Amino acid sequence: MPLRLRLTLWYGSALALVLVIFSTVLYLITARNLRDSVDQSLEETAAAAVRSLEERGFLPLIDEEELMSQFPELARIDKFFQIFSPSGTITIRSPNVKQHELPLSRQALEVAFSGRTIFESAKYPKEPPLRLISVPIIYRGNLLYIVQVGTSMESVEQTLNRLLLVLVVTMPVALAVSLAGGWFLAGRALRPVDAITLAAQRIAAGDLTQRLNVPASADEIGRLAGTFNNMIARLETSFRQIRQFSSDASHELRTPLTVMKGETELALRRPREAGDYTVVLESNLEEIDRMTRIVDELLFLSRADMGEVKMEHLPVSLESLLEDIYRQASLLGQERDVQVVLGAMTPAVVQGDELRLRELFLNLVDNAVKYSRPGGAVEMTMTTASGHARVSITDHGIGIAQEDLARIFDRFYRTDDARAHTKKGTGLGLAICAWIAESHDGRIEVQSESGKGSTFIVILPLA
Repeated sequence: MPLRLRLTLWYGSALALVLVIFSTVLYLITARNLRDSVDQSLEETAAAAVRSLEERGFLPLIDEEELMSQFPELARIDKFFQIFSPSGTITIRSPNVKQHELPLSRQALEVAFSGRTIFESAKYPKEPPLRLISVPIIYRGNLLYIVQVGTSMESVEQTLNRLLLVLVVTMPVALAVSLAGGWFLAGRALRPVDAITLAAQRIAAGDLTQRLNVPASADEIGRLAGTFNNMIARLETSFRQIRQFSSDASHELRTPLTVMKGETELALRRPREAGDYTVVLESNLEEIDRMTRIVDELLFLSRADMGEVKMEHLPVSLESLLEDIYRQASLLGQERDVQVVLGAMTPAVVQGDELRLRELFLNLVDNAVKYSRPGGAVEMTMTTASGHARVSITDHGIGIAQEDLARIFDRFYRTDDARAHTKKGTGLGLAICAWIAESHDGRIEVQSESGKGSTFIVILPLA
């Protein structure tokens, strides 16, 4: 069932329920008010009759015409009256009640002896119901008369019937008009959703450059369109990174394979001495080691993306850790004629995995040594500020161009200068470093200038 139809049906059902409840309450309240109005009118008429009898001195009532002439308030057109003796027999009654016998009920007589007023209803076949009030007249503790005033409820029934007819006729009309309005409003409200659906179909066809027109108002549709655009932007970035990753991975793996294949084919073209075969096998082994390192790092990053890499959360002294890395880095620097210098060190303790942190700093120092020029220097320093430790690793090597800074942490990304400076490297080291820093609630910042060197700053929260 379409959403538009479901919304209209839900809206119509809710409105129908509201109309039924409203009409029922309106009918009941109107009926109650009309009845109360009749009762009040009867009570006022009966009070006038009682006052008239009191002014007469409670004399015996024999002449009806005399009573009617002296007390015209007892001859109301819309009402009739009867006056009963204490025994319940009729003493006087108005002419408009003579067509029916309206005896005093036993309940009214018993209530009259207790000095209380009572309201009653009476009904004759094929006639509107009657509403009665019986008022006792007590003098010196004795019941003298019972004045009963009544009226027909025909006008009340007619009013209620007209109200019921109006409600029965207008409710379906109002419901139909409301359903039509709900159908129209639901269509207007869902029109942006249709636009989103069409745009999503174009995007699903492969055009990730498509974007939705975001309404100026920040309503639900506007937020949905904005969220949808953000999602598509992230997907576009992810697909672009995947394509770049596939291209870079293929390139990195194809290079050693090409070298191995070329050297092997060259060795097999003619018989050679055992030493030549040994050189080829050693070269192939070196390329195999390189591919193995690439595969291992890819496997690590894949497991890290899936959250399968277990991390310890123990106190780690960065000062001691950096001193150990300095000793290892000094040996690496001797091979390339690069001096590693341990600068100012502020004691700092962080919460994390010592093995992963060692890998992070060792990768950065190894890169700094690798991309330094012979005779250069690499400096390691550490400071603390604002609850964070800042470890800086500075080299004065080939540096990084400004346009490449945003991509150096992408997997397999290596600048042309880096490839020309050294053939070794997989382009995955910095991606692993960034992941380790982020998993410790930290980050890596880079300051670099092409040809003048680079500074990598690792910022980690203190324990």
